[in-house]
Amino acid sequence: MKYVVLLCDGMADLYRDDLNGTPMSVANKPYMDMLCKKSRIGLVKTVADNLKPGSDVANLSVLGYDPAIYYSGRSPLEAGSIGIDMKPTDVSFRTNLVTVTDEEKYEDKTILDYCADDISTEEAAEIIKFIDEKLGTDEFRFYSGVSYRHCLIWDKGTMDVGKLTPPHDITGKPVKEYLGANENGQVLIDMMKKSYELLKDHPVNLKRIERGLRPANSIWFWGEGVRKELTPFKEKYGKSAAMISAVDLLKGIGKFTEMDVINVEGATGYIDTNFDGKAQAAVEALKSGKDFVYIHVEAPDECGHRFEIANKVKAIELIDEKILGVILKEFQGEDIKILICPDHPTPLELKTHTNAPVPFMIYDSTKAVNGADRFCEESAAATKDYVAVGHELMAQFLA
Repeated sequence: MKYVVLLCDGMADLYRDDLNGTPMSVANKPYMDMLCKKSRIGLVKTVADNLKPGSDVANLSVLGYDPAIYYSGRSPLEAGSIGIDMKPTDVSFRTNLVTVTDEEKYEDKTILDYCADDISTEEAAEIIKFIDEKLGTDEFRFYSGVSYRHCLIWDKGTMDVGKLTPPHDITGKPVKEYLGANENGQVLIDMMKKSYELLKDHPVNLKRIERGLRPANSIWFWGEGVRKELTPFKEKYGKSAAMISAVDLLKGIGKFTEMDVINVEGATGYIDTNFDGKAQAAVEALKSGKDFVYIHVEAPDECGHRFEIANKVKAIELIDEKILGVILKEFQGEDIKILICPDHPTPLELKTHTNAPVPFMIYDSTKAVNGADRFCEESAAATKDYVAVGHELMAQFLA
């Protein structure tokens, strides 16, 4: 038996009058809806009410790792993917490159874009190198990641820094209400303020402005944590596994669980990602002997954060056509189980994550069951099949 998880990040949503449904319900996704008719359909609570609904917590949960045991913060997982060998005394902080407005006082600025118009990895690397030269010390070091996602390591640091808010939660809002660091965290706020003065006229940003792109004119810290060890996936479940994702968070989870982390050229984390390449990588991994592949697609989540209604629908359709369709054709007639679900909802109206239950579908080629006519939030709720503890779903899938 081969096992595939198709994780459609942030795919779940709320009913919209302008769609007469949700992106999931209106998307043209013939493969998902075909499987839905003979699959187990239900809802799963991937993020407990007492936890923040981040992709870190949610993906650990889907993979079968209890966040209460294995989670200490988002950034350490990303740091692992970047290749940072964190010491037990290190604290890691996600460092976004963002676009803020140009008011004189930092407190009066507004976050215009949490990703600086999807700044390229090459441009970002130049900026992060510059920031490390200017703000880095023996105590604080900056490391570049992918696109707008980077990392600060605080040697002998503390997680007791006050509240640090993800920038995608406050796009379009003044920052003064979200500079709530305590005395320990003031050093971080000071670096954010200094970064604007350093970056507003940086050559990379001046060239971006000339091209009509938003500048990466500030850093923004959040997602702090210390490293925790994750039980290897094969040791936990007895399956050799591969992780396929464009983002450092999932690559870090894959690395710490000793999966084979597969890098796909052209995988961007957005709707322009290499869907075909991800599908082919999954097929090759399974055909070369892997028992399990986890295909993470970030695009629906990014579209939700940006209030891109049509693109969110399109992202779901592309996942269905270019990934699920390919896998079904390649393994037609073979024993295969497929779990399809989001990690959390990212409602367009809210532009951020919630911890509401998400729809899931488990297809088993060896055992057809009565499912539903289409795969969406409403049909999943109607089955009354509810998994209240998210990290228990993986064991059920692999059983």
